[in-house]
Amino acid sequence: MAKPPQVKVYDGLPVLTAGEMKRLDAEATLAYGIPSLQLMENAGRAVAAETLKFAAEELCKKPAGLNVAVCCGRGNNGGDGLVAARYLIRAGASVKVFILPPAGPGYPGLVAANLLAAEEAGVPVFAYRPEVLPAELSAADLLLDALLGVSAAGEPAEPVRGAIQRMNGSGRPVIAVDLPSGLDPDTGLHGEVFITARLTLTLGFAKTGLLAPLARPAAGRVKVLPIGYPQALIDSARGPGMKGGI
Repeated sequence: MAKPPQVKVYDGLPVLTAGEMKRLDAEATLAYGIPSLQLMENAGRAVAAETLKFAAEELCKKPAGLNVAVCCGRGNNGGDGLVAARYLIRAGASVKVFILPPAGPGYPGLVAANLLAAEEAGVPVFAYRPEVLPAELSAADLLLDALLGVSAAGEPAEPVRGAIQRMNGSGRPVIAVDLPSGLDPDTGLHGEVFITARLTLTLGFAKTGLLAPLARPAAGRVKVLPIGYPQALIDSARGPGMKGGI
């Protein structure tokens, strides 16, 4: 198996593997008392702000004239997308969310909470239907990829695989939330099906896979978004103690 690229620092912050990110998230909650729901709220708000900036600079679109389609997975990456949709609606953009069905009887807690919050905020949320998605995506000005996050591994399976293909085939610019779906977060390896993003808004810290040379066609421009980690926790991620645990 390919080793993670040996890039140590990006945007002045340490570059982390998926495992290190998960340990850091746990530490933020257990040691610093920051609820996971708050971290997700911070992440989605930051994604929305950068999406509006991209629309203004790259598409010459103000919020009132902007149409965004958000494709959400069933995990926490989808939760980030739901939060972003809520803030985009609040800013005046037109937004539609297309969410994959849950793997079991319901969505995980963070996703379920933000699905309810999005619906209560007036965000139009639709179940993923492959036959209608192409027309919906083509009608948007830009797309948010919130299908797969750092917990994903291996080649995307259906229905994620089809959603990725339809997003890439839409002809619309894609912004990836945290990392492009289909990209290995640690190595940057990918199969035949992966999101090709114009911009990747990676949350908290850059992931090692994003900085691998073979990931460049997928990731596009990479920007790190702060999501509310305490400075002491950020500093702890810079040291050798991060490797193998905080």
